[in-house]
Amino acid sequence: MDGFEFRDGRLWAESVAIEEIVGEVGTPVFVYSAETIREHLARLSEAFSPLSPQLRFSVKSCPNLSILKLVLDTGAGLDLVSGGELHRAIAAGADPAQCVFAGVGKTDTEIDAALAAGVGLFNVESGEELATLTSRCEALGRSARAALRINPEVEPGTHRHTATGRRATKFGVDLAEAAAIFKGHDHRSPLRLVGLHLHIGSPIATPAPYLDAIDKALSLRDDLRKAGCTIEVLDLGGGFAADYTTGQAPPAKAYAERFLPRLAPAVAEGLEIILEPGRSIVANAGILLVRVVFTKNSGGRRFAICDAGMNALIRPSHYDAFHFIWPARVGEHWVPPRREAAPPLEDLEVVDVVGPLCETGDYLALDRALPPLARGEVLAVFTAGAYGMSMANRYNSSPLPAEVLVDGDRWRLIRARESYDDLLEHERPARLARALPSPPLSTSCP
Repeated sequence: MDGFEFRDGRLWAESVAIEEIVGEVGTPVFVYSAETIREHLARLSEAFSPLSPQLRFSVKSCPNLSILKLVLDTGAGLDLVSGGELHRAIAAGADPAQCVFAGVGKTDTEIDAALAAGVGLFNVESGEELATLTSRCEALGRSARAALRINPEVEPGTHRHTATGRRATKFGVDLAEAAAIFKGHDHRSPLRLVGLHLHIGSPIATPAPYLDAIDKALSLRDDLRKAGCTIEVLDLGGGFAADYTTGQAPPAKAYAERFLPRLAPAVAEGLEIILEPGRSIVANAGILLVRVVFTKNSGGRRFAICDAGMNALIRPSHYDAFHFIWPARVGEHWVPPRREAAPPLEDLEVVDVVGPLCETGDYLALDRALPPLARGEVLAVFTAGAYGMSMANRYNSSPLPAEVLVDGDRWRLIRARESYDDLLEHERPARLARALPSPPLSTSCP
């Protein structure tokens, strides 16, 4: 499942003891396993190899430059949703031609930067965006390819905040509107509208919703081809599940085996397939380490108050998400056989694992059965590699955590912990004076 395991009651990341990292870096800190990332990408690529898919790793899931470089070294490209992510991709050494640029609210400045860089495919989300992208191509003398994001109206069976393929969302267009947009586009323009894009949500632990979405996309493709439109690309997005509990997520081949019969005939006709994995690659590849600052009993409940909470990992409070949590060092009789809400071990106590912030919703876990905790203990929050650090925040003026990458028996710091001075940097008079000449980002057509 990943490169984190207990040996003699001590948690290890690949061949590095977690205690060694904490002793050098402190907490809170995200720790990533390089081998897990490589292995997950290799498994996905192998499972879908009959379709020769283009893999575009979702930068939003884990945007650290060292992680992106690691992904790029495997031969994958990147999926971007902002100008900032484009900037990161280029800094990490990505070939923009191997990137797709999605996002529901691209500004003119972001579009121009992506056109100048030579991004390989734009995933557009509305008729107005398509018109804007066309006009920017004409104004800049650039050509580009685009896919239209469609809402196939399927129920992904995931949290309401991450269900994106329904009709009434801010993303994409419904099927009838998609057909009208394709037929109304001037295909002689420098913007070639050549594909369909869908992303139905995340995390999705069954192939069934994808099959429904694929069938609707292929049906639309057939109708558009009959109307004289060229469909070269089908971008299936991402959203494959990760193992938040042991065995929760199907392996990549379980998705591929169901997808292949649907897609193989179209691929044989020349259709390009794009996958945008994120969570399934990096979620289990990362853990968050926090330290218990205090413990207390109040109102019939026991609390373990840690040095980070929703400022480092907002998923539990925002998505009602489960993350397995366990002390990084325990007696061998408390080594968990599986990652699950209630491990079958004796002498556990029920505790709320909470953060230090002035917010009732600041927690990592509620009513969790854990070995008795004491001040100073280090807790590991598992499956935190996706949407952990990427959604971290500075609420209560909390500096962002450090990040560490482990590769075999070596590890290195890949993001320094922020200092209190870092928190003030953009508010200092000297910095503000330097910023004044800079124009704001354009959000309207010139």
